Amino acid sequence: MKKYIFAITGASGSIIGIRVLKELLKTSQVHLIISSQSFSIIKDETGIDWTADKKTGSKGQRVKGSKFIENKIRKYLNTDRLFFYGNTQMDAPVASGSFKTDGMFVVPCSMKTLSGIANGYANNLIERAADVTIKEGRTLLLSPREMPFSAIHLENMLGLAKIGVKIAPPVPGFYHGPKDINGIIDFIAGKILDTVGVDHKLFKRWGSPKRNDA
Repeated sequence: MKKYIFAITGASGSIIGIRVLKELLKTSQVHLIISSQSFSIIKDETGIDWTADKKTGSKGQRVKGSKFIENKIRKYLNTDRLFFYGNTQMDAPVASGSFKTDGMFVVPCSMKTLSGIANGYANNLIERAADVTIKEGRTLLLSPREMPFSAIHLENMLGLAKIGVKIAPPVPGFYHGPKDINGIIDFIAGKILDTVGVDHKLFKRWGSPKRNDA
């Protein structure tokens, strides 16, 4: 079974990241990192609440922490292949090059995270894990979600592309005949997976018979 690191940062488009995550979990073990800013965006854009805050017991104590979030996400995705780390958890296994993986995804990738990765800042676990992925020569894919890109954004992406990082903005296609927003999301998620060589059946490929559920 392959093993990937997957990060969701504080940019719009978390619905795409979650779609890619679901597909990866069908065949792979995934080590998930979510930036603190992302939880409210995920809830606002998808209605999914993965925050670590729950009343328990007769005294109404609050339970917080990455383990609670991990259990919550595992239950939502119906999997035991997922492991979660907080973005400040710098002692997590994914922060070390000795922790072997088949690569890392950052979907969506904010411009702040893109800059941190491009400049080797490694100020949090997402940036550190990406830094490790680069230094170990493993596959790193970033899906930058911004519109339009500034010259600074483009220079950061170019610098990363020159050292082999895969840059895959969430750009939709329409030749597969999507009938709703899910068809568009599936296409983008599928193209992201294609870029890393992960098999899927999320959309109709060019020249293939049309899907009834596209």
